[in-house]
Amino acid sequence: MYPSRFDDTGRTRTTSDRLEVRRLTRANRLWGSNGVTFGPDGRLYVAQFLAGQISAVDPVSRDIEVVVPLDGPVEAPDDLAFGADGSMYIADLTPGRVWRRGPGGEYTLVSDQVSVPNGITCVGDRLFVNEMKMNGRLMELFPGGGDPAVLTDGLALGNAMQLGPDGCLYYPQMMRNEVWRIPPDGGVPELVAEEVDDPVAVRFDRGGALVVLSRGMAGLVTRIDLATGARSVVATGIVGLDNAAFDHENRMFVSSFASGGIAEVDTDGRTRVVVPQGFDGPFGITVDLGGTVYAADHFSLASPAVPGSGTASGAAVDPGPGAVEDGHEPGVVTHELMYAVHNVTADDGLLHLTSQLGDVRTYDPVHRTTRVRATGLDQPTGIAVAPDGSLVVAETGAGRVLRIDDADTVSVLAEGLDHPLDVAFDGQWRCYVSDDRRGAVLRLEDGEAVVVADGLGAPQGLAVRGDELFTVEVEHRRLRAISLATGASRIDAEQLAVGLPPGITRTEPEPIPGVPGRPRQFAGLAVAPDGALLVSANGEGSVLRLTAPAG
Repeated sequence: MYPSRFDDTGRTRTTSDRLEVRRLTRANRLWGSNGVTFGPDGRLYVAQFLAGQISAVDPVSRDIEVVVPLDGPVEAPDDLAFGADGSMYIADLTPGRVWRRGPGGEYTLVSDQVSVPNGITCVGDRLFVNEMKMNGRLMELFPGGGDPAVLTDGLALGNAMQLGPDGCLYYPQMMRNEVWRIPPDGGVPELVAEEVDDPVAVRFDRGGALVVLSRGMAGLVTRIDLATGARSVVATGIVGLDNAAFDHENRMFVSSFASGGIAEVDTDGRTRVVVPQGFDGPFGITVDLGGTVYAADHFSLASPAVPGSGTASGAAVDPGPGAVEDGHEPGVVTHELMYAVHNVTADDGLLHLTSQLGDVRTYDPVHRTTRVRATGLDQPTGIAVAPDGSLVVAETGAGRVLRIDDADTVSVLAEGLDHPLDVAFDGQWRCYVSDDRRGAVLRLEDGEAVVVADGLGAPQGLAVRGDELFTVEVEHRRLRAISLATGASRIDAEQLAVGLPPGITRTEPEPIPGVPGRPRQFAGLAVAPDGALLVSANGEGSVLRLTAPAG
């Protein structure tokens, strides 16, 4: 057994007296990886925006220690930097705060006057931060007190920045595909490079070479000669690059907002896994008729990978205890980067998705095209296909269940619910809804909600197989089966790695319009064509496959 982000002892395992439980993917040890920098102790510190925590990774042993816990004062760390005295400065993106964590572990709020703080860097004892928004600012902050000093504004989404060998601050403007620089004491900003592919981070290696990371599917790394403007570009294949740091030997280590993990990247684009990538959630999950598993993973639409092939599959795999150290066990395949996708269902070769942005989309995985079906919804979560081909969606924030027809007309099937999360249909095409706050599974009958089972512990994912309905009770971390004929129920599996790690409690803040936020907790459930049950174990970043024992 090996540690996971859910249980660092590696001992927590799903148990069942009725079913065999196997992982389709490894557990993801990092809950996303964003800003990275080497600390005074030589470890690589990783800001994990999705988790709300910061971990320290030993690049040699690959040991991981949580340094800033996910139930601490920092809500959504996206970048970090160390000052000359060993203090850690943290850009807390969603609430608009910048923190100082002293060498002794104490926290001090440096500023709450920064909107969407992201790129952060230290120049000796001086601290600089920029804003990841349109018309963002780049400013100096003063940990000892005082209002921020604005160096420049008009940034089109700033991000990871660093002091260059010429004494200027270099920073990207993501929406303009440009790299700029400005003296730390202010002055006129100067364009350094344009037509750079989706620049998300600007870094300098130990030799003073400018290195720019791109956030797209190819994982591009661009090196720019400041003297001549000459460029070289390599594709790492790491989807969703976020940031990079160079150690004392000039080795480059990179992070991925899309799938977490840490990798070392050579100048020719070759990579070495330090911490394997995996699912950030996953959240909603589905299986198509060919057996391919798809997961809505907040930043991407992804699938478990076939061992050794890099392709998607639903084949059952149980990684061995030593596999994490080798980095060879099955991971994930990213089909598309899709921001805020939360649930997914497959039907007739298409994938239908809900998004925390409030929309519903239909995606064609063959042609890689997307059709928007509805917008402006209040936290749509569960999605299923009705017998007439229309989409049925649980609009969680509004307490409603909606229908979206082929012409994309939205109508209300039921309203006045507390907190509907998932939807599913049985063989008679009756619609079921899970409501985690009410602790119940409901059936819709002529627009009215009839209780099928109550007294449950925060039921979330729903799936129907034959005459039984299954739901994930996140509060109790168990899978419950309910007879649709008699209403009798049983527990089929326990100790599921869903929800926050044991002993952790926190209240998720309300989303801020226009500001990236963490995904809401949701443990999806699906039935494969062979009858296997699939659970999105979002507490550890894996997919579980539950089947009846052979023979």
